[in-house]
Amino acid sequence: MRAKLEACLAGVNQIVLGKEPQVRLALTCLLARGHLLVEDLPGMGKTTLSHALAQILGLEFQRIQFTSDLLPGDILGTSVFDKDSGQFVFHPGPIFAELVLADEINRATPKSQSALLEAMEEGQVTIEGATRPLPEPFFVIATQNPVSSGGTFALPESQLDRFLMRLSLGYPAQAAERALLLGDSRRALLTRLEPLLDHAGLLAIQQAVTEVRVSDALVDYVLRLVEATRTQPQFAWGLSPRASLALLAAARAWAFVDGRDYVIPEDVQAVLPAVVGHRLRERSDPTGHGGGALVNWLLREVPAL
Repeated sequence: MRAKLEACLAGVNQIVLGKEPQVRLALTCLLARGHLLVEDLPGMGKTTLSHALAQILGLEFQRIQFTSDLLPGDILGTSVFDKDSGQFVFHPGPIFAELVLADEINRATPKSQSALLEAMEEGQVTIEGATRPLPEPFFVIATQNPVSSGGTFALPESQLDRFLMRLSLGYPAQAAERALLLGDSRRALLTRLEPLLDHAGLLAIQQAVTEVRVSDALVDYVLRLVEATRTQPQFAWGLSPRASLALLAAARAWAFVDGRDYVIPEDVQAVLPAVVGHRLRERSDPTGHGGGALVNWLLREVPAL
């Protein structure tokens, strides 16, 4: 399993140049059965990263371009009357894929954004009174432009909380951008990227991640981190139990990718910014992001042991 994961990381890093930490975090998120939010300026490689992960993990891929006129039915599907049978026939929407790219999610209205809530939390959707299961595995990778961009609708806290991680790719280093300019197009490289895992292999790795050992002392460290967000005055609100579960799941996956069957405090610290940054707000500015400074405070002030 370890060799396959290394090969997966190497394959994606050939497509998304110079972003090894972000690629590893993205893979960690999927192995922890989480959903991923990638926030950055247009043209930074958000969509390319999603395509590369789907391709190398052997997942059925669908892209939904979120726009202001997108309707929930465009995501979930709808029933159409069939005159031959005299009945309504359900036509599934693009949500019924194993990896769904919700591209520029914050350009859609809150009504359309909320169509993803049940899918991300329950692995199912309820349409016209009928509950329909989604594929297994099922992942959502959403991209969004910064909220300050024109024509965007900020994701509500309930939607943000469904994403196990939030990442930002940022500008590439000069050497990576030079290789990007001189090399083949990313689209051509994607078509040549071979799947390295099948469904059985991916599910086996996800199961192995859940079996990574966590000591009582490590759990106590996670509890101290969470408790600090609930009691310290600079936090607008504390982390929820869902957030603490997400932090532990991500730390397990990070340890597994690192080749260990046990979690150490450094695993928690490695995933902490991506897992809790989008869940935290400063009391002085609860409408802004502010998570980065709060995460740095947690890493600095909360003792690991």
